[in-house]
Amino acid sequence: MSIERVRDYFKTYGMDGRILEFDVSSATVELAAQALGCEGCRIAKTLSFMVDGGPILIVAAGDAKVDNHKYKQQFGTKAKMLTADEAARLVGHAVGGVCPFGVNPGVKVYLDESLKRFETVFPAAGSSKSAIELTIPELERYSGCTAWVDVCKNWQPAEG
Repeated sequence: MSIERVRDYFKTYGMDGRILEFDVSSATVELAAQALGCEGCRIAKTLSFMVDGGPILIVAAGDAKVDNHKYKQQFGTKAKMLTADEAARLVGHAVGGVCPFGVNPGVKVYLDESLKRFETVFPAAGSSKSAIELTIPELERYSGCTAWVDVCKNWQPAEG
């Protein structure tokens, strides 16, 4: 199971005890926020795409949406999300539990700027009933982040 892979990954850092497991689904931002009792924006959703023939992950705040124009500027291609089968096979986690930890070799991880406004966020931990609370520096470290990117919209506070 994917959660065991993530548990083994965090065990190497002595952090496996920080993984939270729920009796209810946390497969979507809304469900994860309910399970955790937090705002949906603090859910660090992990989106999977295909770039240059290989899978990439973008971790973004729960209230952020991918901006196609920004995405194309960053990656030089149109945003094409992986199917559920592709995500499981290429990334190593099933949809609903996709996270940037314990992924298959060669998967590049990018963190979106939308996350930087929080002290801690809650990414999934490999299953549709799990999460782990991490500080932004911890997320950066343990995700093996390739780079920070700005490819999302609809999360910035209104300018006035």
